[in-house]
Amino acid sequence: MKRLLILEDGTVFEGKAFGAEANVFGEIVFTTSMTGYQETITDQSFNGQIITFTYPMVGNYGVNRDDYESIAPTCKGVVVKEHARLASNWRKQMTLDEFLKRKGIPGISGVDTRALTRKIREVGTMKASIVDAGDEFTHIFDQLKATVLPTNQVAQVSTTKPYPSPGTGRNVVVIDFGLKHSILRELSKRHCNLTVMPYNTPAQTILDLCPDGVMLTNGPGDPKDVPEAIQMIKEIQGKVPIFGICLGHQLFALANDADTYKMKFGHRGLNHPVREIATGRIDFTSQNHGFAVNEKTIDPEKLMITHTEVNDGTVEGIRHRRYPAFSVQFHPDAAPGPHDAIHLFDEFMEMMDAWKEQL
Repeated sequence: MKRLLILEDGTVFEGKAFGAEANVFGEIVFTTSMTGYQETITDQSFNGQIITFTYPMVGNYGVNRDDYESIAPTCKGVVVKEHARLASNWRKQMTLDEFLKRKGIPGISGVDTRALTRKIREVGTMKASIVDAGDEFTHIFDQLKATVLPTNQVAQVSTTKPYPSPGTGRNVVVIDFGLKHSILRELSKRHCNLTVMPYNTPAQTILDLCPDGVMLTNGPGDPKDVPEAIQMIKEIQGKVPIFGICLGHQLFALANDADTYKMKFGHRGLNHPVREIATGRIDFTSQNHGFAVNEKTIDPEKLMITHTEVNDGTVEGIRHRRYPAFSVQFHPDAAPGPHDAIHLFDEFMEMMDAWKEQL
């Protein structure tokens, strides 16, 4: 069955349908990942977005039980050059097509993803729709132009109730802005006792749990749409060690009077080189974000820039000058991607231990 990808500027790509039978509207973005499509699709940071894969073939190893980053993915659609109808891998439980059908996510294949990516890079991210080719174009295009993208994205993906992931070591509160399971895995590997809390949990509720540290997770959308989290960070910093990742990094910056801005097309992929300023060390990192911290607004009396992106110089890491708190824009947990920066979880452990010794 034929299917259309329609962009907000009127550009139309024709392709073949796979996945769920549904018409969807969302923000179109691209990822340069060469593998890890299951982790990408189930990453809640893609909430409300149509994901374009620049790698030419997607789906060849199927979907398995181990590589989910969330149970219920909330991306809007998937765009690929070639969809592999047959999947071969010893861990495979179902094909990508079967998985997308079960999750209600439509896909379109046969698209010139190189041309599409070039347009996004030139024009920037924009609204788009995936629709059946037989639908009336003018009506669909009018709907697309009238569509207002949601601003409550974190509320859509965060847990609504606290839940534990028991361990025997350090007591860590994880604030869920749309977390990836890999963050929980890395903390659990270090024997942490985890309590996952909703995004709008008040500061005092967190402090009442007597945590050794607080993890601010990744998540979708504009960090300025989560003012309650910014206030919470202001109230807990200095009282407990903090480690922020991706959206958590942006919220940590906002809580310390820095500003954020929407990028033209963002960073999404597994091949982003990041330089640690203190050592000159370069890590290749996994990234997925459309907003960034404005370097010019960082108060040097409060925050120190620790990492920058090699390609465009954007801020990739900050550390508080007075409190035990730091954050990074990239995903040290990877999943998918390289594990170059996995040591940051160990630094968080060391920070919590040093803080306890001072008490």
